[in-house]
Amino acid sequence: MLLDGTIVNVALAPIQRSLGGGLAAQQWIVNGYLLTLGSLILLGGSLGDIYGERRVFAIGVGGFGVTSVACALAPSIGVLVATRALQGCAGALLVPSSLAVIVNTFSEQERGAAIGSWTAWGAIAGILGPLVGGELLALSDWRAVFIVNVPLVLVCLGLIVIAIPPSAVPRKARRIDFLGAGLAASGLACTVFALIEQPRLGFGDPAVSATLIGGLLLLVAFVAREATAREPMLPLRLFRRRNFSAGNVETFAVYAGLGVLFLFLVLFLQQIGGYTPLQSGFATLPMTLVMFLLSRRFGMLADRYGPRLFMGLGPLVAAAGLLLFQRVGHDFAYVTEVLPAELVFALGLSLTVAPLTAAVLAGSEGEAGIASAVNNAVARVAGLLGTAGVGAVVAAVFGTSLEAHLRGVHLGAAGRAVLVEAKRLPLGLPQTSSLPHATAEAMRAGAEAASVHAFHVGLGVAAALVAAGGVLGLAFIRNPARDVLAKECAGGQLVGVSSPEQARHGLAGA
Repeated sequence: MLLDGTIVNVALAPIQRSLGGGLAAQQWIVNGYLLTLGSLILLGGSLGDIYGERRVFAIGVGGFGVTSVACALAPSIGVLVATRALQGCAGALLVPSSLAVIVNTFSEQERGAAIGSWTAWGAIAGILGPLVGGELLALSDWRAVFIVNVPLVLVCLGLIVIAIPPSAVPRKARRIDFLGAGLAASGLACTVFALIEQPRLGFGDPAVSATLIGGLLLLVAFVAREATAREPMLPLRLFRRRNFSAGNVETFAVYAGLGVLFLFLVLFLQQIGGYTPLQSGFATLPMTLVMFLLSRRFGMLADRYGPRLFMGLGPLVAAAGLLLFQRVGHDFAYVTEVLPAELVFALGLSLTVAPLTAAVLAGSEGEAGIASAVNNAVARVAGLLGTAGVGAVVAAVFGTSLEAHLRGVHLGAAGRAVLVEAKRLPLGLPQTSSLPHATAEAMRAGAEAASVHAFHVGLGVAAALVAAGGVLGLAFIRNPARDVLAKECAGGQLVGVSSPEQARHGLAGA
């Protein structure tokens, strides 16, 4: 599924040439999937807890394969958007259940490393998507980017049967909270729709503002329902666990900053640096490689020493990496300016992600599906809110800075028209072929300077968000008691004891 998320983006232009539909249709090929995934993810997590995460995970994987075939066979753009929405429904079963399988299969002593591996391979899938998609499009047409999911789905189903045991966690007979599920799905659908459409329509458009307000009201109603339901879909007692609540707040801060970085860095590389889409993909490759190499290792260390230090220092290191982007100008050198910032950011993110996920899910055996779904929903909404909110700041800063740089320049009617169009493309260069040479040069120089300034402001805000997550981690995350025992074992205070489990048994025996 992670591979599919990036591989489809490469195929958007060929799909448009084949089926038509224009830019709006291209956007909804992506957004239709995100909308159903985001709105149904809490329900998917709850179903895993009720019927077993292994079973729901298998249904999600199989459904993803079937809907991939349906996407490949789509005869029109409308059918393709509809089948992509169905893919999102399958993803809503798959995503939370995949982490729930890890929680209920691995012991707490092994869980951080397992989540680290899950994170690492997700990062590799993100790399392979554009590369595999480009190669498939060179050999075949756009339908191949959906068909490629089928053998992967078959392999995954085989591994589920062979390698994943049925859950040992006893399950109480529970009913589906249909009212809660409806309120959650409707509230998330409205909220996600508004955040997806905001960059195109703006918050002033009733389709955005009314939908966003309605979605938030539905989510408030959902919380009220869950507080009084006998068998709630989302047990609010989960939020009484300090690490669960603090971890989700930190998730929001970190993933909001992460979404801002990846959106604006790619735009800056392409629109100011002149990179092609493929070149910008390779330019961000080092971050993914660092994640792949280090995530499992830091997950293991968090298992041993507890997550607090990693969840505190990791975001602070990542924020330092974001601040290093302040050195990047319009005529930048990738190796000396962009790459060091990427590497420091990736190191901080590697320190953070696996320990953060493990801390949020710790102690949720039997409710790991809904706990994972909450964390996934927080991360996705954070990314959308981060890019929407910081995007508005970047656009405003760009427009103000561009006007300041052009103050005193005689633009004329044609120049003012170009200025209006330029403000619609923050972090970009306007088309100036219709302008006199001197005016065109001034416009381009102003747009370059304004783009650099807006880029610095945007990533500065992202750094503040990520750093706030680190401060929250240091202040509120608590290490489990077992990690104290592990440190004592490592320090020789408990002679002959090599693990927290042995420490507990030894102390009990004494």
